[in-house]
Amino acid sequence: MKILVVNDDGITAPGIWAAARALRQVGEVVVVAPDRQQSGVGASLTLHAPVKAGEWTVVPEFQSEGKGLHPVSAFSVEGTPGDSCILGLETLVKDVDLVVSGINAGSNVGWDVMVSGTVGAAVQGFIRGINTIAISVAAVTNTKYDIAEKILKPLAGKFEKYTGDTLFLNVNIPKIEMAQVAGVRVTHLGGRSWGENVRAENVGPEKRYWISRNKPSPETPAPDSDIAAIKNSCISITPLHLALGNVAAMPGVEALLGDIPQQMLDRPD
Repeated sequence: MKILVVNDDGITAPGIWAAARALRQVGEVVVVAPDRQQSGVGASLTLHAPVKAGEWTVVPEFQSEGKGLHPVSAFSVEGTPGDSCILGLETLVKDVDLVVSGINAGSNVGWDVMVSGTVGAAVQGFIRGINTIAISVAAVTNTKYDIAEKILKPLAGKFEKYTGDTLFLNVNIPKIEMAQVAGVRVTHLGGRSWGENVRAENVGPEKRYWISRNKPSPETPAPDSDIAAIKNSCISITPLHLALGNVAAMPGVEALLGDIPQQMLDRPD
């Protein structure tokens, strides 16, 4: 297998190299990641400026092969996570069998996936018909990646002979020790897990604002949601897709429009 590994935490983030460490036991790994922290940028792309990319020298640990370990190479990208995945798939790497985004420091559950750079990067693999895994640990301080590595290796290996419909899996690991893992659940996306706080500050004559996503949601998550799984010390695996259209709302929108369509057709020349 040839595996493209991307992230939104940047090329130097420990999580992406934890992913490479696990995945090189499954196949050849090529890391293509932003040159800096890009959390929260979602699926944004750089469309009106050139994107720079260059080879990144991997540490000696990843230079050795043999004993079931496959080669690891890397590129640093002066762009977004989505840019990195596109460059990897379209130019820097050929014949990718699996895209893995992460391992991210911080969970990506519920509506968070809409702004997640981890998920946003992974989208580019899925829409190209490539099986894709986004993986995160629900910890932004003292983050440990051992549990994520332990499930990522066999999960990635399952795709070596997988022939079903293209899958987009969003994996989240609770902030616990290995011995505390209560199980693995296949879940659906929960609701809003965090809200935003805005802090204002005066800098000379200017007023600036800091947006932080640190307000816990008061909602009780559905028991079969990804949020509930994490709260109950379970690894959550959520199948994602990109159908944002609301077919059920179409009759209501037609009723809302009323005679507007006819007014448009009856307009004078």
